[in-house]
Amino acid sequence: MQDIFAPQLAEYSRYLVAERGLAPRSREGYVHHVGAFLAFLARQGVTDLAGVDRTMLRRYVVTLSEAKRAKSGIALRLSAIRSFMRFLVGRGQAPRRGLWSGRSYEARALAPKQEQRLPSFLTEAEAERLLGSSDLSTAFGIRDRAILELVYASGLRVSEVVDLDVASLELDLRQVRAWGKGSKERIALIGVPAQKALITYLRDARPELLGGPPRNDALFLNRYGGRLSQRSVQNMVKIHAMRSGLDPRRVHPHTLRHSFATHLLDGGADLRVVQELLGHSSPSTTQIYTHITQVQARKVYDAAHPLARRKEG
Repeated sequence: MQDIFAPQLAEYSRYLVAERGLAPRSREGYVHHVGAFLAFLARQGVTDLAGVDRTMLRRYVVTLSEAKRAKSGIALRLSAIRSFMRFLVGRGQAPRRGLWSGRSYEARALAPKQEQRLPSFLTEAEAERLLGSSDLSTAFGIRDRAILELVYASGLRVSEVVDLDVASLELDLRQVRAWGKGSKERIALIGVPAQKALITYLRDARPELLGGPPRNDALFLNRYGGRLSQRSVQNMVKIHAMRSGLDPRRVHPHTLRHSFATHLLDGGADLRVVQELLGHSSPSTTQIYTHITQVQARKVYDAAHPLARRKEG
């Protein structure tokens, strides 16, 4: 990206933290996507952002499509660009008309239509196998068991899990204070198995992983005593999936989150309660899980009901 747009991007980055309250990872994602768009504009010879029109934005979408970007990825980039546009208009750095009009939503209209895919989830039996796959004779196994139990019990995102500190735990109340999207604090509830797994980890494994005097407050530690990364958790889940006889290609940390929501709804939980537990700001985001339970209900019905098995004629 040419330096010509660097001041706007830097100001936008500060705005995301100071006024939008985004977490560091979210801010980095927005800045990365907007920076890629600005680099594209620079290659096209654009020097004034106010002159960017629908044709230029459509050309960028075509470029992304030709690069085999997923529809979801293109939509994510356009969402960041819309945010940047609103920022510039609000700062008086772009005219409130055409593509820059807050009412036109032209950038949104250019986003490719996405097929709604049902989230992958585990059956209760598969979840039990996964949770029981850790070797509890080692510090790493005890740690892994605590993470798996926590995610399945709480529905926390992997980003929320790795950001937890020891002080985030309120084990006597069986709850965890986590920072979700938009740097919003929320309370995640856990059950007795997760509570016991975390107590065991804090007592028997974390001191060993820390390796001496406390160096940080992170809850989950790596082999060097530092904060565990998202990638490490993702790899760990796949390893335990293979140990459990599950397909590692369809099992990842978010699969446990999906399973958490699906099993709650299957158990009769209210949709709004599940929405709150997942940290979703809109019920429409949680609604997809009702489709899963409906699909499962149809499978059970077709397999079990005598009239469902009867062929016509």
